[in-house]
Amino acid sequence: MNNLPSNSGHSRGRGRGTKKNEEVTRGLGPQLGQPSSSSGSQQHQVRAAAAASSLGNEPPKQLHEGSGSQSTTETLKSRETEGSGEARGSVRGRRVITDVVHSRPQGLVTKTGLSGTRTTVQTNYFKLLTTPNWTIYQYRVDFVPDVDNTRLRRGLLSEHRNLLGGYIFDGTVMFCSTAFKPVPKSAYVLELVTTSRSGERFEVKIKHVGTVESGDSQQFQVLNLILRRAMEGLNLQLVSRNFFDPKAKINLENYRMELWPGYQTSIRQHESDILLCSEVAHKVMRTDTLFNILSETIRENDDYQAAFKRQVIGMVVFTDYNNKTYRVDEVDFDSSPLSTFATKNGKISYVEYYKTRYNITIRDCKQPMIVCNPTEKNIRGGVDQLIMLIPELARATGMTDAMRSNFRLMKAMSEYTRLAPDRRIERLRAFNSRLKSSAQSMEVLKSWNIDLDVALVEIPARVLQPERILFGNQARFMCDHRADWSFEFRKNSMFSHMDIKRWYVITPQRHKREAQDFVKLCIRAASGMKMLIAEPRYEEIPDDRNSAYSRAIDDTTAKDPQIVMLVLKTPNEEKYSCIKKRACVDRPVPSQVVTLKTIAPRQERAGGLMSIATKVVIQMNAKLMGAPWMIELPLRGLMTVGFDVCHSPKSKNKSYGALVATMDMKESQRYYSSVTEHMKGQELSNQMSMNMTYALKAYRDLHGALPERILFFRDGVGDGQLHQVFNTEVKFLKAKLDEIYKSAGKPEGSRMAFVVVAKRINTRYFVNRRNPVPGTVVDDVITLPERYDFFLVSQAVNQGTVSPTNYNVIHDNMGLSADKIQMLAYKMTHMYYNWSGSCRVPAVCQYAHKLAFLVAESINRAPSAALENQLYFL
Repeated sequence: MNNLPSNSGHSRGRGRGTKKNEEVTRGLGPQLGQPSSSSGSQQHQVRAAAAASSLGNEPPKQLHEGSGSQSTTETLKSRETEGSGEARGSVRGRRVITDVVHSRPQGLVTKTGLSGTRTTVQTNYFKLLTTPNWTIYQYRVDFVPDVDNTRLRRGLLSEHRNLLGGYIFDGTVMFCSTAFKPVPKSAYVLELVTTSRSGERFEVKIKHVGTVESGDSQQFQVLNLILRRAMEGLNLQLVSRNFFDPKAKINLENYRMELWPGYQTSIRQHESDILLCSEVAHKVMRTDTLFNILSETIRENDDYQAAFKRQVIGMVVFTDYNNKTYRVDEVDFDSSPLSTFATKNGKISYVEYYKTRYNITIRDCKQPMIVCNPTEKNIRGGVDQLIMLIPELARATGMTDAMRSNFRLMKAMSEYTRLAPDRRIERLRAFNSRLKSSAQSMEVLKSWNIDLDVALVEIPARVLQPERILFGNQARFMCDHRADWSFEFRKNSMFSHMDIKRWYVITPQRHKREAQDFVKLCIRAASGMKMLIAEPRYEEIPDDRNSAYSRAIDDTTAKDPQIVMLVLKTPNEEKYSCIKKRACVDRPVPSQVVTLKTIAPRQERAGGLMSIATKVVIQMNAKLMGAPWMIELPLRGLMTVGFDVCHSPKSKNKSYGALVATMDMKESQRYYSSVTEHMKGQELSNQMSMNMTYALKAYRDLHGALPERILFFRDGVGDGQLHQVFNTEVKFLKAKLDEIYKSAGKPEGSRMAFVVVAKRINTRYFVNRRNPVPGTVVDDVITLPERYDFFLVSQAVNQGTVSPTNYNVIHDNMGLSADKIQMLAYKMTHMYYNWSGSCRVPAVCQYAHKLAFLVAESINRAPSAALENQLYFL
C-alpha cells in the first residue's frame, strides 16, 4: 500500500466517526473520547449534587470517567487486511441509510391530527410504481492478487456482467438477484479469471455471505445503490455524497467561485409506499487551489506557515484527478513533491507518480505537502496510512466566514440557490424526465424491475389555527400569513416590561454624540410601548481597546446597574468576546452590544433607525425578565425545555450543551438556562440530567411544586445519532426525572414528551406551486411508519422555498393527543424575542442554540449562575 489518494479508492468526507478500538485510532493525534477534568465541570458536578439534594434525591452520577490514555503522534503503519468474512464482508462504499430506529411509543393509537383546515400539498417525492419483490443475495468479492483501487475492481468484475446479470458492486460487496450454486469443496460460489488491459491476470473469487429478504431495511440500502448506479447514466459527477452537474456550473467570476447544481436523493419505506425523495442541491466549488491560498498567505504574513495552517486545517478539499474530497489535518513544510514514498516497485517521487499516473506536471516542486488522516471508513478498508496531497492539485470547497459575511456574494449566490417553489418543481420534474430519457439509467432500473412515477406525490395536509399574540392592556393580534407582528408595537405596549431606571452606556469618547442620539431614540421607542427608560449615565473610554472596555465594565458594575449598553465602532469578534466574558462570567450583568454601523444615521436609511431602536428596547426588556409578548396557552404546570449543542471552533476538544426551560408560561415569564462543557464530537450531552435537575429546582423554588408536564425539545440530532438518543439519553433522563418526582411524593413519576427536532431535512412541500402558509402540518404518507413524527411549516419566507421542520416524538407519557402536541409545537415557535414573528423551531430550541453558540464562540466557559434566570444571551 502506498499513501496516495489515487490508490486508496475512498472519498474523504466530513464525518470523522468515533473509534472505540484503541488500535484503530493509534497515531491519529489526541484521543477525543476522554473528558477533560476542568475546574468548571467539577464545580458543575457540585452544583448538581446540591440541586438534586434539595429536590429530595441522590446527586446525579457522572456518566463517564476519564481513562487518562495518552495520545501518540507516530505515523500510521500499513496493516494487511485479513481475509475473513467479517473483516472484508462489510460495505466499502458509503452508507446510504442508517439502521432503522423504531422510536414510535408503544400504545400509540394514531399520530394524525384532526384540527385545522384541510388542504392538499405537493411534495418533492416520487413513488416507486413497481415495488421490488425479490430476494437479494449478498456476496463478498476477493481478488488475487489484491486490488486496492475500487474503480479497477469494478472494471475487472464487469467483464463477467453477462454471467452475473443485474448486480451492484461497491468494491467489496456485491448485491445480486441471482443465487449461484456453491463450487464443490470450496468456500466460494464462483471462481473467475480476468485479464486486465495491461495483460495482468487476476482471480475473482465470489463468496456468499448473506441474503436480504423483501421488506428488510437493508433492501433500501440496495435500492439507493441501484439509484446511484442509474444516476451515473446522467453524466453527473459524484462529489462527496451527492451527484452534481459540472457542465451546468454557474461561474461567479468576481468571487473566484463556481456553483454546481445537483441532487440529493434517498429511497426508503414511508407510511404505505416506497418513495424517492429528491431535493435540488448546489455545491460551492472555489476556483482557488490551496497553492493560491498559500501564495496569498506568504504575501500578507511574516509567519506564513502558522497563518496557512490556521486557514486550511479543517478545510475540506476536492481533487479533480480522482474526484475525491479530503479533510486537511496538517501541513508538512518539511516535505515537498520531490519527496519519495515506497511502492511495490520501489521508491518514487510525487512528481514522477502524478506524471506517470495522471499525466499531470507539478509546477512548483518546493510547495509543502498537505496531510490527511485516514477516516474510519478508510481504516475499515485497510487504508490506515496518512494521505498526502499536493496544494496545487487540491481545490478549496465550501465557504469561509469572510465569504458568508460578504453581503454582495451571498446575494449573488441566492439568485441561483434560493429557488422559488415553481422553479424548484420544474427542476424536480426535469430530473425525473432526464432519468427516464437516459438509456443507460433505464437499463439499470429495468434490470432490477424498478419503475418510477413521473408525477410528484400529492398528500393531505392541515393548516393549524393562527395564533393570537397577546400584548399589554389585554390587546390581541391575530397572526396572518406573514406571521409577523413587528408593526403592532407602534400602537401596543409590551405584555410585561421592566422599567430601566439605572443603567450605563459605555462608549468611546469620539462616538459619544452618536450614542446619545441613539439612546434618545430608544427612550422615545420605549415610551411608545408604555415602558420607562431613564436617561443613562455615560462611561466614556479614551480608546476602543479591549482593556478599556474591561475596566469600564468593572467600574460600572460596581454601581449595580440593571443593564449596560456598550458601543463598538465596528463588529469585532475579539472585542465582543472580551466584553461577553467580562459581563457574563467575571462581572455578571445583562449587556447590550451595539455597533456604530448599526446605530449611526446614514442617508440611505435615516428612517430605519427607529425600527432598530424598537428592536433594541424589546431585546433589553427581555434580558431583564420582561415579556415583549405572550401567546394563549391552555395548559397549566407545563415546563417547555430546549436543548442544543455547539462545538467550539477555538478549542477542538470542547463542546457546550445548553438547556433553556420555561417556568410555566401561563403563570410566569421567567426562564432558566444552564450550560455544561463536555468532550468534543458528542452531540449527545451526558450532562442533560444535571441541567434538568437545576431547572426543576428553579421551577420548584418559584412555584412551590414540580411541573405537571414536561415537553422536551431536543435539537442537534442526526439520523445516525437517533439510536443513542432513544436507547441511552431518553431512558437515563426519564429514570432521573422519575426518581426526583417519586422522592417528592409523586409515585406515578414524571409526565414527559421527548421530541427530536430536525431542521436539516430534504423534505419540501408546496401548495399550488407556492409556499405553504405558516401552520401547515403533514403527518401522513411521507412520514415514517416506525416513528411518531410530523412535519410543520411554522415560518414565512420572502425568498426561495420554505423548509419544514421535522418533529419526532420518541417518548410520550404526557397524556396529550397528536393534535395537541402539534399545536403546542406551533405555539412555541411564536415566542422567540429576538424576532417579532414565528421562527422555524420552538423558541426554547432557538434560545438553547443562541446560548450554546455564545459560549462556544465567545466565552469558552460556563457563565455565572447569577444570570441563569435571565435571557442575557439574546
